[in-house]
Amino acid sequence: MELGSIGFIGAGNMANSLIRGLLAQGSGADTLMAADVDTDKLDVLVAECGIQAASQQQIAVSADCILLAVKPQVMAEVCQALDISKRSEAPLVISIAAGITIANLQSWLGQQCPLIRCMPNTPALLGCGASGLFANPHASDSQKALAETILGAVGLSFWVRSEADMDTVTAVSGSGPAYFFLLMECMQDTAREMGLPAELASALVQQTALGAARLAAASDDGAAELRRKVTSPGGTTAAAIDRFEKGQLRELVKEALNAARDRSVELAS
Repeated sequence: MELGSIGFIGAGNMANSLIRGLLAQGSGADTLMAADVDTDKLDVLVAECGIQAASQQQIAVSADCILLAVKPQVMAEVCQALDISKRSEAPLVISIAAGITIANLQSWLGQQCPLIRCMPNTPALLGCGASGLFANPHASDSQKALAETILGAVGLSFWVRSEADMDTVTAVSGSGPAYFFLLMECMQDTAREMGLPAELASALVQQTALGAARLAAASDDGAAELRRKVTSPGGTTAAAIDRFEKGQLRELVKEALNAARDRSVELAS
C-alpha cells in the first residue's frame, strides 16, 4: 500500500528499528523524516538511512502520519508543542509510549484527530516484535492498515477490542521478554552450579529457548500439547515439570501478569 509521508518524533531504538524495517520493505527514504532533541543521534540515523532530518513542527505540518516515539514522561510536552490546527485534514498520530491513553493524547494535542496506540516490545529491535494496537473512532480503515504496515516492519501486530486490553498486552508481550530472560538466567545459573562452563550453559539455554519458540510458532499444536509431547511419563522432563507444578508455577505466573497489568493501569492514571 502507499504509505505517504511518515514523521518520527524521537529517534531512539524503536524509531530506528521501525525506520530500518520500513526501508527494508521498500519504503523510499524520501518519504521518512525524523526529529530528535539529541542532534548527534539524529545525524547518525540520517547518515545511515538517508532519511530527512526535520523539526517537530515541520513534521506536524507536513507528515501524513506522525509517529510519537518519545518517553512517556515527555509526551505531554511534545504533544502540546505540536500545532496541527492549521492543517486542512488532521494527520494520523501513532503513539508507542507505554501508559499514555487516547484521552491523554487527545487532550494534549488539543483537537480531534485519528489516534492509534501501540504497545511494541524489545524484540522489535530484531524484527521479531509483538505489538498490540488500539484506534480511536476517528481512525479510518486505511489508517489502521497503515499502522499495521508500519508495525509489521518489525514483527507481528494485533488489534485489541478495547483500550483497557492494552494494559493486558503490556503485561503479556510488552513486559514479557523479561520473564523469559529471568527463566533463562535461572537455567544458566543452575547449569553452572551443576558444573557446566558458563559459555556452554549460556549457549545451550539460548538455543533451547530459540528452538522452543520457533517450534511453537511453526506447530499447529498449542503450548500444552507440545509440552505433553516432550514429557515422557517417569522421565527427566516429567521430574522437572512435577517440581514446577508443586512449586505452583502457574499461580505465580498468573499473579505476576496481574501485577504487571495493574501497574500499567496505575501508570496510565
